[in-house]
Amino acid sequence: MTQAYLSALGFEPLDNHSRTTQRSPNDDSWRCMHTHAAQDGTHVYLEHPYLINRCRLSLSAAPLDQANVLADLSLDDKPGLEAALAAYFALHGGVGALIKPLSSTPLRPYRRRL
Repeated sequence: MTQAYLSALGFEPLDNHSRTTQRSPNDDSWRCMHTHAAQDGTHVYLEHPYLINRCRLSLSAAPLDQANVLADLSLDDKPGLEAALAAYFALHGGVGALIKPLSSTPLRPYRRRL
């Protein structure tokens, strides 16, 4: 899975590091959120833990409870990811509103007025 493929599915990286680099998502850990919420207002996340050749589709950004994991897939299973995403949206009433884009604010030094 590449970042271009995940973007085509509607996933956006949650961290600024993933936005600025153009490397393959298989090389490092990453976490993405779908750009659309479901009709019932829930969000879906995709996560690839570091050095594990799998990814998880879940209801929270970092699921600790297995009940929040919707699908545990191989990184090469594109049809499985697409089917799991379609099943998620079907279960939650379809694709809902566009989520406000995640904006990154550059860190600027604090300047004291004299």
